[in-house]
Amino acid sequence: MESQPEIQTGKPRITLIGKPGCHLCDDARVVVARVAEELGVGWTELDITRDGALAERYWEQIPVTLVDGRRHDYWRVDEARLRAALQ
Repeated sequence: MESQPEIQTGKPRITLIGKPGCHLCDDARVVVARVAEELGVGWTELDITRDGALAERYWEQIPVTLVDGRRHDYWRVDEARLRAALQ
């Protein structure tokens, strides 16, 4: 899992929480990357298998997207909703 640097300061930041081998996480990554690139927003990805606190909180919901540290979506990323939250 890789982390993308913040492109513009002051913009909301997206965090994608997922795990290797998760097809829904792969789908979410595509949407997050596309929206982040379009809007010039940085994003990061966290591997839930490496963080016990994340696993306890979000395991049944992955992939989870956070915008500015708050849970935004889980299971599937709604591209239009994500874009709206970042504008």
